[in-house]
Amino acid sequence: MAAVIEALETAFGKGYYADKVIERILKQNPKWGVRDRGFIAESTYEIVRWWRLLWEIYGKEPSTKRKDLYRLFGIWWQLEGNELPEWPQFDVVNGIDVKERRAQLGGSLAVDESFPDWLDKVAREELGEDWDAIAKALNIPAKVFLRTNTLKTDRSSLLARLEEERCIAHAMKQNPTGLALEKRINTFKLQSFQDGLYEVQDGGSQMIAPYLEVKPGMRVIDACAGAGGKSLHLAALMENKGQLIAMDVEAWKLKELQKRARRNGAHNIETRPIENAKSIKRLHNSADRLLLDVPCSGTGVIKRNPDSKWKLQPEHLDRVRKIQGDIIDDYSKMLKVGGKMVYATCSILRSENEDQVDRFVEKNPEFELIKADRVNPSAWSDGFFMALLERKA
Repeated sequence: MAAVIEALETAFGKGYYADKVIERILKQNPKWGVRDRGFIAESTYEIVRWWRLLWEIYGKEPSTKRKDLYRLFGIWWQLEGNELPEWPQFDVVNGIDVKERRAQLGGSLAVDESFPDWLDKVAREELGEDWDAIAKALNIPAKVFLRTNTLKTDRSSLLARLEEERCIAHAMKQNPTGLALEKRINTFKLQSFQDGLYEVQDGGSQMIAPYLEVKPGMRVIDACAGAGGKSLHLAALMENKGQLIAMDVEAWKLKELQKRARRNGAHNIETRPIENAKSIKRLHNSADRLLLDVPCSGTGVIKRNPDSKWKLQPEHLDRVRKIQGDIIDDYSKMLKVGGKMVYATCSILRSENEDQVDRFVEKNPEFELIKADRVNPSAWSDGFFMALLERKA
């Protein structure tokens, strides 16, 4: 329990992301067992997820004082249906009917679903009544999904291999390569992962690369590749044939992609850091397909990164919208006439999605919007947006 308190103290007191804090604490304590490690991670994430609601039940302003964090843990523990031990750390909250207190708070979605007021207001303005269901879905803990690496195996064979490794999964109905794990385990330690038979990738995220309609032999550019999850998916869809250029402004991410590509057996990926405007200009009018998986608010993946609710600020949202507009305006010039591109985000907000595409098409009539889809957060997916556009002239 002390480790959970330390994680909360660091995440909220020093502004670090919870996943990095937990990773550091677990590395410092290698002798802890699987159950202890799971308890620390899951407890921390859940308290972060319900941070505002828990403080409202407590009736105090948020604090990072240890005595208050222990009491907050006590409230969460009772809300989960557990009894508190008679420890002095829980003296103030032991015996409180937390469920009754929660019921008395009813009426505000921002409180009940634990979101900051400003984000609740923006989401309500942009999504209307849809926000109610999306807000609830963003508080469902994320499952683990795998994408079969079809350069090395097929889904049926992978399912059999995972069963041998005592990892139980089932085939996703939403796509032909996805798997959902029955329970969360560290898949990175499995030999099947070391052999490059799959990548860990959210179910909704797996829909973006196929949306680009790539074919073997094409020249494809993934211009915001990061560590390359979608680049690897594109390479598999291209059957390792043709040229796949993976680009990013952060060169270190591309080095990680190179390692992943070797493990995946993806041989047609070439990495190119974006050093300046010339990096883009050299590729003008050259791509058959272009993927722009742009930086975004990350509001679609809050279930996976719950503390982004509290780290995200309105000024960051303004800044990221400007970056998105600049990227689609500048990078789209790499597409050939007759080529297609996908603009994608992991955001739920219209201002980062439909509005950006509408603005771009209005400004650039040589581009035509073919289709657009939104994957709203649900039990099987995080939240994503994707739009397919074609350059006509």
